[in-house]
Amino acid sequence: MITMTRTKVYVMTAVAAAVYVALGIIFADDYFTGGNYFDKHVWADSAILSWILLAAIIAGGVWQASRMPEAGVAIDTAQSDAEGQVKDPTLWRLFISNSYLAVLWMPLRFFVGHEWLAAGEHKVRDGAWMDTGTALQGYFERAVAIPEQGRPAITYGWFRDFLQYMLDHEWYSWFAKVVAVGEVLVGLGLIFGALVGIAAFFGTLMNFNFQLAGSASTNPVLFGLGVFLVIGWKVAGHLGLDRVLLPLLGTPWTRGPLAGKKQTPRREMPLGGHSIAD
Repeated sequence: MITMTRTKVYVMTAVAAAVYVALGIIFADDYFTGGNYFDKHVWADSAILSWILLAAIIAGGVWQASRMPEAGVAIDTAQSDAEGQVKDPTLWRLFISNSYLAVLWMPLRFFVGHEWLAAGEHKVRDGAWMDTGTALQGYFERAVAIPEQGRPAITYGWFRDFLQYMLDHEWYSWFAKVVAVGEVLVGLGLIFGALVGIAAFFGTLMNFNFQLAGSASTNPVLFGLGVFLVIGWKVAGHLGLDRVLLPLLGTPWTRGPLAGKKQTPRREMPLGGHSIAD
């Protein structure tokens, strides 16, 4: 049994803010101090958004702590002793399934979401992506090219053949729109905490394909962080729209009201939310 207190939430909030700052410094150029502190033409890539998201982490943690009783909340850490059941480390199990630790997911959500939003926002305003698709055409052509010397960008022949097929049939004319809009939707989903698991999954799917096409860039980092968000889908968006969406939608094994099934009453949480770990 662990008691979650306001002090512990404040400490987790400080850790979350520090992690977010570290991610921005280590894996992004001029994330907080960029020359484009705010530019309406590249607003999603402006440094001011980084500061706004940092403030949102602090505000989310403070709000969560303020909703907690002064005496704290007891969290049951008991695990099943059923035959064949493999037990998980207690802290890891709480991290991926207890809503009281949701603030720790905010830096991952915000950093990955900001990167996707910045990558897609300029594309949806670019005719080479949204009208003709020539930007993606050029990317495909560079990816499938086989140099006379050295290794080609694509390692697997079947993936090169797939991209060549898309080129030959001019699929880039419509697929470019899918990429541009998809990047924006993934970014918004992660930032606002809306269906985080699904958003992160499609983000990692794009990262995977970009890497198959020979593009490293930020893809390895975003892929790794995205995998964690997929694993923590139950609570990663709890300090976001998933606080409302997940109880309404439910899961494939426990449908919510929007899926046509009336849910049985559950124990109220002091945070006024839900706990899928219950």
